[in-house]
Amino acid sequence: MAGYVGALDQGTTSTRFMIFDAQGSVLAATQEEHEQIFPSPGWVEHDPLEIWHKTVTVVENTLEAAGLTAADLHAVGITNQRETTLLWDAVTGDPVANAIVWQDTRTAQICEQLESEGGRDRFRSRTGLPIATYFSGPKARWLLDELGLRSRAEQGEILFGTVDSWLAWKLTGEHVTDTTNASRTLLMDLATRTWDGDLCEQVGVPSAMLPRIVDAVGEIAPCTGPLDGTTLAAILGDQQAALFGQVCFEPGEAKNTYGTGNFMLLNTGGAPVASEAGLVTTVAYTGSGLEPTYALEGSVAVTGSLVQWLRDNLALISNSDEVEELAATVDDNGDVYFVPAFSGLFAPHWRPDARGVITGLTRYSHKGHVARAALESTAFQSREVLDAMVSDSGVNLSELRVDGGMTANSLLMQFQADILGVDVVRPVVTETTALGAAYAAGLATGFWSSLDELRALWSEEARWQPVMGQAERDRLVGRWKQAVGRSLDWV
Repeated sequence: MAGYVGALDQGTTSTRFMIFDAQGSVLAATQEEHEQIFPSPGWVEHDPLEIWHKTVTVVENTLEAAGLTAADLHAVGITNQRETTLLWDAVTGDPVANAIVWQDTRTAQICEQLESEGGRDRFRSRTGLPIATYFSGPKARWLLDELGLRSRAEQGEILFGTVDSWLAWKLTGEHVTDTTNASRTLLMDLATRTWDGDLCEQVGVPSAMLPRIVDAVGEIAPCTGPLDGTTLAAILGDQQAALFGQVCFEPGEAKNTYGTGNFMLLNTGGAPVASEAGLVTTVAYTGSGLEPTYALEGSVAVTGSLVQWLRDNLALISNSDEVEELAATVDDNGDVYFVPAFSGLFAPHWRPDARGVITGLTRYSHKGHVARAALESTAFQSREVLDAMVSDSGVNLSELRVDGGMTANSLLMQFQADILGVDVVRPVVTETTALGAAYAAGLATGFWSSLDELRALWSEEARWQPVMGQAERDRLVGRWKQAVGRSLDWV
């Protein structure tokens, strides 16, 4: 048996390949950023070929750094930015256009049309999702209509996929997606975990172009190219992968990932739980020998990317790590609040008409207050999601497991604990999206024997406990809600 498992982590801003040993420790990792393309306000694109070339680079460089070949990997898993949508030619394999990123809002009119025929929640009972620009089905329809490719798609000559499908196609030649990514399309029946022909017709996406749905945890196909010699044995959307990597295998266990956006997931067990508080119901994971497991999710569009915006658009900092030091130059936010509704507001509001606002500015305010307000916005948005989660599930969390790049920011993590009123816990391995994909691939191929064995590998590195009083917490949350109100009805 080979002694390592690989994970290909294709995210919104970068692609990373990581190699883990049997203890779940990182042997080697390489990461490459890719271009963010903004053709028009509200539009966000990626170049699929750049993503593929970066994938080849990080795989080759990581294997070289580890002194391994792909044949030394017992298996490999893919985890990916989820709703980002692309189409490609079934014969040539060439993408027909740039990928439309999950943050992109160009499908607003399509979504409005779908809502007009039955309301925002017309598909929720089957999909667990509201109609929103976030999800990939309307993005595929926009590309078909804009490029005049519908007839070819109906013949199966044009293929649809999220980024996992694109990478699986390039690595194995198989046109597949998994249950977690398929559950984000508005096209899959959540209970049966199969494509729904009626949904496809209503959204406007031909069934002939859809990938085959496979379990998230399970052997899919042998790999070729840079991973020739190993097997693709897992695919999970990035947030489900993080839930898996945080070993939240029991109902009531939750995690929050701090990346480009924030994504909180709560394991709800073997049946979908409908949300009445603005969350989405999604597949957590499926696999041979595993009970199909569902989750409630709250998705926040802009958190880590707000720090990048401070760096790239305002030049308040020269690199992202400097934001904590700048925010720490002030004792509090000076009554400044930053609502980063650059792509509207996602959960629990689902308001595409919202736009970003900074409120409470006075002559006293300076860049330290803006930096602090930007960080605090991440914590406030997570508080809104947790409140919705408690409302839907009736589960009061005793702690929240956190991961992702922003968890290195101690100022943010302490404020997060304070504003939630619960302990915030960071594991030793914070890049749990990649870890979850590795765990799933290793579990599928016998590298690890059970969920219990994976649970035993998880270990805590840091814990932040709330020190803020309830009155101050309530005051700050109340001011945040005022600021959110200022961001609405802009478009």
